[in-house]
Amino acid sequence: MNVLVVGLGVSGIACIKGLSKTDTKIYAFDESSEENLKDRLKEAEGIDVEYYFGNDEIEKINFEKLDYAIKSPGIKYEVPIIETLLKSNIEVISDIEAAYRETNASIVSITGTNGKTTTTTLIGEMVRESGKPYKVTGNIGFGIYNDALNAKEEDILVAEVSSFQLAGTIKYKPHISVLTNITPDHLDYHHTVENYTEAKFKNVIAQDENDYAILNYEDSTIRNYSDNIKAKKIFFSSERILEDGIFEEKGQMFYRTGNNKEFIMDTKEIFIPGKHNLENAMAAAGAAIAIGVDTKFIAKVLREFKGVEHRLEFTGEYNKVKFYNDSKGTNPDASIKAIQGIEKPIILIAGGYDKQSSYDDFIKAFDNKVKALVLLGQTAGDIEKCALKYGFENIYSVETMDEAVKKSFELAEEGDNVVLSPACASWGMYPNYEVRGRDFKERVSYYGGNSKEI
Repeated sequence: MNVLVVGLGVSGIACIKGLSKTDTKIYAFDESSEENLKDRLKEAEGIDVEYYFGNDEIEKINFEKLDYAIKSPGIKYEVPIIETLLKSNIEVISDIEAAYRETNASIVSITGTNGKTTTTTLIGEMVRESGKPYKVTGNIGFGIYNDALNAKEEDILVAEVSSFQLAGTIKYKPHISVLTNITPDHLDYHHTVENYTEAKFKNVIAQDENDYAILNYEDSTIRNYSDNIKAKKIFFSSERILEDGIFEEKGQMFYRTGNNKEFIMDTKEIFIPGKHNLENAMAAAGAAIAIGVDTKFIAKVLREFKGVEHRLEFTGEYNKVKFYNDSKGTNPDASIKAIQGIEKPIILIAGGYDKQSSYDDFIKAFDNKVKALVLLGQTAGDIEKCALKYGFENIYSVETMDEAVKKSFELAEEGDNVVLSPACASWGMYPNYEVRGRDFKERVSYYGGNSKEI
């Protein structure tokens, strides 16, 4: 086979490593220069790869040789290399599609606008606690393709997958799928809400009656689509008692199927706070039950799990002011959940890359809980304009994270909560939300007096 890997990020390098273990001639393209990618290329040293760098080298690629191409998730279909591949009738797939084709391991595929990372991590912990062989992969880790090639048939691949990855699937059929929720996001990539939603449903569309789909009953988009899903459905609900599925009743979590109603745990024992985390816990419990994990292990993990980095992560308390890093809040709906999960008064740091989101519901969610808004990044002006429309005027615009944290310390009073929850992606200022979150934490530590340098 002759395969072109497009994009040399984490997933691209994982694909190169995986392909090197097969009878494949590997080609690789990235629009960046070789000099800019030298550190990344070190990870593929010793592998026979024919590289092409920059759009000027596209014409040097012999497209007639190629059997298919694996596209890195974040690369848009409108870029020159992808347009050329499609015009040449070469199949362009994502890394999760390539991984599915290469492995006999069971795939648990978790997607949704929000809650993916927490839910994926919880499922991994539940499987680990049960003693079954597993690997957490996808958007968590170092790329699913290499992990899939290394997996044994008895292994369980617990994969967080994005709409970008799902858009590039054709046959992708996980044994267990999870849909946490669907709200508009990444419209700069998908262009329409319909395209984005269609991509998310690719997580379940190819499943059959031998598979399982774990579905949020309270998400009307998912509920209304559920009749199209052939897999065995396990619904979960944080708001109503279900005839079948996972639900809360009088402060207790139950799983009911047919005439059997099984107690899982008291919901107040779930360590991570907020209604959204109750839903994440239920989604993870549904997947774990489908895998065959005993509910005692599910309850143990939910009692002990402290949360994931960058998702309402407690960062410290200084002068009786608490700081939270929610850099994973990369869209308005995620940041709404963060605001709902923290007590008032809140000083909110927001803004970043423009994904063509609407901020009306985000501002409405302030609900007298947010006392001050500190804005930075490309979307600062749009968010400010929206806030003013709804009568919120205590707004401060800054240029950098350093200025944002410093301003927050100046504004904060005893009992306040300072929350970084941008409602936007990090691109343009940071390579990813992890770097943004760590920058925030470092500056909080510095201005709090716990660090002598940044």
